[in-house]
Amino acid sequence: MAENIFIQTENNDKLREECGVFGVYDFDGGDVASTIYYGLLALQHRGQESCGIAVSDTNGPKGKVLSSKDMGLVNEAFTPEHLEKLKGDIGVGHVRYSTAGSSTRENAQPLVLNYVKGTLGLAHNGNLINAPELRRELEYTGAIFQTTIDSEVIAYHIARERLNSKTVEEAVGRAMNKIKGAYSLVIMSPRKLIGARDPFGFRPLCIGKRDNAYLLASESCALDTVGAEFVRDVRPGEIVTISPEKGIQSDMSHALPEEEHARCIFEYIYFARPDSILDDVSVYHSRIMAGKFLAMDSPVEADMVVGVPESGNCAALGYSLQSGIPYGTAFVKNAYVGRTFIKPKQKNRESSVQVKLNPIREAVEGKRIIMIDDSIVRGTTSDRIVKMLREAGAKEVHMRVSSPPFLWPCYFGTDVPAREQLIAYNRSVEEIRNLIGTDSLAYLKTERLEEIVNGLHICRGCFTGKYPLDPPTEDIRGDFDK
Repeated sequence: MAENIFIQTENNDKLREECGVFGVYDFDGGDVASTIYYGLLALQHRGQESCGIAVSDTNGPKGKVLSSKDMGLVNEAFTPEHLEKLKGDIGVGHVRYSTAGSSTRENAQPLVLNYVKGTLGLAHNGNLINAPELRRELEYTGAIFQTTIDSEVIAYHIARERLNSKTVEEAVGRAMNKIKGAYSLVIMSPRKLIGARDPFGFRPLCIGKRDNAYLLASESCALDTVGAEFVRDVRPGEIVTISPEKGIQSDMSHALPEEEHARCIFEYIYFARPDSILDDVSVYHSRIMAGKFLAMDSPVEADMVVGVPESGNCAALGYSLQSGIPYGTAFVKNAYVGRTFIKPKQKNRESSVQVKLNPIREAVEGKRIIMIDDSIVRGTTSDRIVKMLREAGAKEVHMRVSSPPFLWPCYFGTDVPAREQLIAYNRSVEEIRNLIGTDSLAYLKTERLEEIVNGLHICRGCFTGKYPLDPPTEDIRGDFDK
């Protein structure tokens, strides 16, 4: 496999989300590895640290799984030769960014478990809040862990519960009684493809169909990419079991009332691709509405509205549509730089933002600019982007943020760090404005959040400190980019 050197930049002030998952079962027996590959390419924005594919032939030897995983991007980790060797009509795939567990090849997914009842291939998106105690419980009963990720805790519990369950989906349900937190799972057993979503619905998961094949994916954009038809979302708390004999079976025994659902609002503000539809809500529409609300609630006179690529662009367009101020492009983004790259030497460290982003002088010179971004976490990137605009000749820079200020950490798969690292912690908006050097600063109002997602029930813990589940007593969020 391709060797990749990844050194994390200290200036990456963007939020990150743990993973993307994808699964296919072709009832006609066709090989699915290339479909998974293209599905993972469409989900690459959800994780750029490692990736993997595991497949099985349902007509071959029971329990034989072929898998391949590596560090880096999907198109770097898999060559046509790799895919050619992955023969099988059922399979799961995964792209990862670590929020719990270190960045190593051992922690890449999917995880493949061989046990008494056969094999399991598992891909997980999310974060468990009770992973440490479940892990200790398993270790004291003889389990030997190969990774440091909470996904292995889930896989072990499913395997253990399978010994006393009639079916693998029953074992998944029993494991769900024990695990707490955020999880969307895609699981491959020898003859079934299973999807499961936590009762709060933190992370998305949807079902697709292409000819006689069924698919599971984190986002609908991955279904579009492989030419599949969107069937529906997996509902919060639902287990879906896909097999040739029974098609799609649904188990809603873990479901909570709608008002208890707590979808992650950052799927709509930042994580998901704008062409995705999550729980019947368009991500593009959500971002346009966020921009419109910013224009309604925090207007300012200016000559041009611009977005910080890529996630600020839709909100900037929304602001422009609502305010009547022209929408423009102020930045060129280097398409060949991912979210990780070789860190510059200490004396050149401030240039790392400009490796990824550069202002267009002709577009901004002499103008009053409204700059829209999706969030400010530590503020280390925002002040440099503002400085770049001023150096390019912008007369004024007004910043609008399409989310409220971060005041609390996240425990459910988003790397919102400890409070002390958050720029908004113990600071007023005016103090933040002064730190990042803008002429004005305003955030999206917290009460607007449900409006941008058409009334869906959401988690707002990172803004209010009120979580849908009690936070863990020990920090399970892993090592963050400081």
